Amino acid sequence: MATSDSPTRKALRYTGKAKEVYDTDQPGLVWIHFTDGATAFNGVKKATIADKGRVNAAISAHIFERLEAAGVPTHLVATPGPLDHVCHEVEIIPVEVVVRNVAAGGLSKRLGIEEGTVLPRPLVEFFYKSDELNDPLITHDIALMMGWAEAWELAYLEHAALEVNDFLRDFWGEFELDLIDFKLEFGRATAPGQRGRILLADEITPDGSRLWERGTRRRFDKDVFRRDLGDLGDTYRALFARVFGQDLPAATGA
Repeated sequence: MATSDSPTRKALRYTGKAKEVYDTDQPGLVWIHFTDGATAFNGVKKATIADKGRVNAAISAHIFERLEAAGVPTHLVATPGPLDHVCHEVEIIPVEVVVRNVAAGGLSKRLGIEEGTVLPRPLVEFFYKSDELNDPLITHDIALMMGWAEAWELAYLEHAALEVNDFLRDFWGEFELDLIDFKLEFGRATAPGQRGRILLADEITPDGSRLWERGTRRRFDKDVFRRDLGDLGDTYRALFARVFGQDLPAATGA
């Protein structure tokens, strides 16, 4: 939540696919602004989806707060507005972590496994964070050889990802949703006194997760947009209502 000593948003630093990152007037803190942009297939398919930013900002903040309470350190510091997070500044580790509980998407295509096949245990995969290369699948050895992460960091990423998976499976299960898979990003804190500490960063939202309704397999994630399965805005608003027990409040401006 916002407080009287909340930082002030300053110059735009970076524009991503669905977020903008700004400097603040407080060292070691950045301001992340969620937008209504939607992309798929590494930016090939694009659209603007009403209310998407507010839903993602709210869900990600709620999950990060719950994870912090469960002992998983995250970059979230405060939520000064419905589209905004104030976060610890981090150097993003260019190794994305994907955890899969059920075969879907890329795993099904790569290995010929039917979508919906429950895996015997959670599968952790590493991908090199590179839009230009379409985020290729990598091994531990490649990450070490290229200097993207140290061995202890990769071990922590895998351990933390499995902890997050345990939490999220229970969390989404409360709303009759199965967690199929999801993506995580981690970063090294840059502020003095925290330098090098690894924090869960970026976001945890239906943009980077697959969520299937139990029994029906109705999608509550960005596959609705990727595969033209319906209106993504309606889907995300319905997900917000499940999580928070109320409809998304009317927008009051950015």
